[in-house]
Amino acid sequence: MTDSANQIQLKKGALELCVLALLARRESYAYEIASTLAAGVGMSEGTIYPLMRRMQDDGLVDTRLAESSSGPPRKYYRLTPAGRSAFAAQKREWRSFTDAVDQLLGDR
Repeated sequence: MTDSANQIQLKKGALELCVLALLARRESYAYEIASTLAAGVGMSEGTIYPLMRRMQDDGLVDTRLAESSSGPPRKYYRLTPAGRSAFAAQKREWRSFTDAVDQLLGDR
């Protein structure tokens, strides 16, 4: 696997956790989430919309429509109680995984 393919797989693996983390702070609309992820971890906008649909189908997020001063209404996403639980569980799993990798790399 090439370095760029490795990067893509790492990012895809962490994408849901990143979205849950953003929504744990406050509700947001998909373009804002995508822009934050693009700036922070280099994810493309196109990857966020299918994930948001899946998270909604899985009951992790609820949505509401709100008027926008700059165009059509925006769909805002917020975590459900199940989404908050999923975030806490995924955060624990992530920390455990990264601690184990850091140990293997000799960073701890």
